[in-house]
Amino acid sequence: MRGMNDCPCGSGLAYEACCGPIVAGAPAPTAEALMRSRYTAYVRHDCDHLERSLTAEQRKDFSREDSRRWAESSEWLGLKILRTEQGGATDTEGLVEFAARFRLEGKEHEHVETAKFTREDGRWAYAGQVPAVGHTVRREAPKIGRNDPCPCGSGKKYKKCCGVSAS
Repeated sequence: MRGMNDCPCGSGLAYEACCGPIVAGAPAPTAEALMRSRYTAYVRHDCDHLERSLTAEQRKDFSREDSRRWAESSEWLGLKILRTEQGGATDTEGLVEFAARFRLEGKEHEHVETAKFTREDGRWAYAGQVPAVGHTVRREAPKIGRNDPCPCGSGKKYKKCCGVSAS
């Protein structure tokens, strides 16, 4: 059970000692720390951090309105880090595979993603999603239109994000 001051990312640390400084603008020490802070920013509806923590390329398609709408309409249920590759203090790239659980319109969902991170101007930044290879996709929800906001929460249109290879 999470305490009132516990960080939403599930680390067990207090928000002020975990994602708080990163959401407020401090550089993340690792790719995983940035991933956790991005989840926390969704929980706290902090679109400034969501936008600031993207690479310049990712920011081109960022929709603050879509991200805010998704963050506010979802009840965030928890984050699990499944795997990390590189992304340490001395690395320039890293991968973080995670599962984020949320409830939207009364239905529970789990978004599983392998996120790519890179250093830009010395700071970790979210560089997009690594497409899953060889996985059968079973749709539980209605089909997402190419111009709909991407359900991953990037704030981009589906066709510019997770739907890039699905066209």
